[in-house]
Amino acid sequence: MDNKPKKILIADDEPDILEIIGYNLKREDYEVHTAKDGNEAIVKAKEIKPDLIILDMMMPYRNGMEVCEILRAQPVFENTLIVFLTAINDDNNEIKGFETGADDYITKPISPKVLTSRINALFRRNSKDEEVNKVLQIDNIKIDPVQFLVFVDGVEVVLAKKEFELLYLLASAPGRVFLRNEILNKVWGAEVIVGDRTIDVHIRKIRQKLNLDCIATVKGVGYKFVL
Repeated sequence: MDNKPKKILIADDEPDILEIIGYNLKREDYEVHTAKDGNEAIVKAKEIKPDLIILDMMMPYRNGMEVCEILRAQPVFENTLIVFLTAINDDNNEIKGFETGADDYITKPISPKVLTSRINALFRRNSKDEEVNKVLQIDNIKIDPVQFLVFVDGVEVVLAKKEFELLYLLASAPGRVFLRNEILNKVWGAEVIVGDRTIDVHIRKIRQKLNLDCIATVKGVGYKFVL
């Protein structure tokens, strides 16, 4: 069993934020690294391969979303946990953040203890995800949760992490209707508060990428996987 501390990279242009968050995460036995702007965040991420990255939305040179997009485009960061920490409390920005590939979107101000709790919850949930390794084969769709790969007719389809988790959840019980709250809890977690449109955005992207109408909307209730 790997007992090495999890590595966290914090990128923020405010030294006080770096110091306070870093101090509290170190108390939880995390290995903490910092970056003061978007360019440095990319360089540091490539150097240390962190398990989780906290990105301030507004940073010099490259903002948090740009950094997230650049990292998510590289296979080595496909499954890295990424959290946005921002003073922008806006549904559209939150949705865009999740579309970019974020695992959580946290608005400032937030107490260091609450932030640490959210980080701990992300790691717990991610650990549980890794325990589920059953490959799903449904007609012409193959879903491999170990490698986070999806194939349609043998051709690989690239999905963002949350898109994959949502597809895997629905496909794990074809025909069953998953309630919206259930989906939010199982994919994003009870500790994460996301806009109501977040699920809809992810469903739309899954349909587009698979080029299949395999997810049915049950109006006012939720979604189900159908073929």
